[in-house]
Amino acid sequence: MRNIITLFAFLICTGISAQIKEEIFESFKLQERRDIKYYIPEDYTPEKKYPVVIVLDAEFLFDNVLANAKFYSDHQGMPQAIIVGINQGKDELRWDDCEFQEEDGLPTEKGKQFFEFLGMEIIPFIETKYSTAPFKMIVGYDITANFGNFYLFKEKSLFNSIVSISPLLAPEMETRVPQRLGALDQQIFYHLIVEGEKSKETAQIEAMDKAIKALDKESLHYFYDVYEDANDITIATYGISKAWDDIFTIFRPISPKEYKEKLLTSDDPVFDYLKNKYKTIEDLFGFKKAVELNDIMAIYAGTRKKEDFESLKPLSDLCKVEFPDSMLGFYFEGEYFEEIGEPKKALRSFEKAFGMDEIDFLTKEMALEKMDALKADFGY
Repeated sequence: MRNIITLFAFLICTGISAQIKEEIFESFKLQERRDIKYYIPEDYTPEKKYPVVIVLDAEFLFDNVLANAKFYSDHQGMPQAIIVGINQGKDELRWDDCEFQEEDGLPTEKGKQFFEFLGMEIIPFIETKYSTAPFKMIVGYDITANFGNFYLFKEKSLFNSIVSISPLLAPEMETRVPQRLGALDQQIFYHLIVEGEKSKETAQIEAMDKAIKALDKESLHYFYDVYEDANDITIATYGISKAWDDIFTIFRPISPKEYKEKLLTSDDPVFDYLKNKYKTIEDLFGFKKAVELNDIMAIYAGTRKKEDFESLKPLSDLCKVEFPDSMLGFYFEGEYFEEIGEPKKALRSFEKAFGMDEIDFLTKEMALEKMDALKADFGY
């Protein structure tokens, strides 16, 4: 409850300064005018690229999504994003937009038009006006949550991330969604959020969850959260914050949990974990993120823990570029040469490290100790 109160207090504060634009969109695909609203970060610049988040049921979900996006981007939990809300409350438009056929679970004619409205009008409209990243997310609730699944049936999904809150699943989705998630050749984040209270949809949702969990695929990032204390209304507030936390883990510095459960358990060279992490960030978000000192230290600790001393060399090369004035690059290089039996090269590297700036746990005294030890052992 405290988290919910904090979130809404934050929402009230951010609502004052948020750059939210409301427009009437003339849709050729729908042959009607639609109310949309979108948030552009206050310090938006064309030099940066911004993920795009499409929020269905915007009257219900937009403010909650915006509050979380701002909170996480302000605290380095995710890149700043453009949030686009599609209002669907008037005249119960949500049911017409996202209706599916009971006999085969496919969209009705209006559903197909709404599908194209999002993919061929709204997304291009935002991409034309603003600098956007490849990463795109869609958030929906109930029947609009089910609608996000239809984008999985394309050869390549328009959305990298689907947040499905208490979905009203169309027929056969419990098998179709896992099949498509297994077939798609791209990074997909799929987040399924449900309340603890049982409903007529529970069995179908649980069957889909079981089938998705059976998939063994590195490019699929699947999350399933059940909130026992939530009901079908409060579930959105409970679930969105956790979804943001899970989806944007890749963007955040390596945590102790990630270090223990992923980095140390990987069979790949330790440095490859760092390289792959930042390559994924670049591919998803469209820009190179500066390497965090925290991540450098996590990788260094991993090389020592796993005795993967070969990873020290590329790590030292990276540090010379990312932290050129610090001891990091040459100190790690000295340790690399030390471990592979090249004492003369190690000594020269430690001497260079000694003349550079201290950083984190590395001090000139440590470099001097290394130098003295090498001279004592080898008589230099």
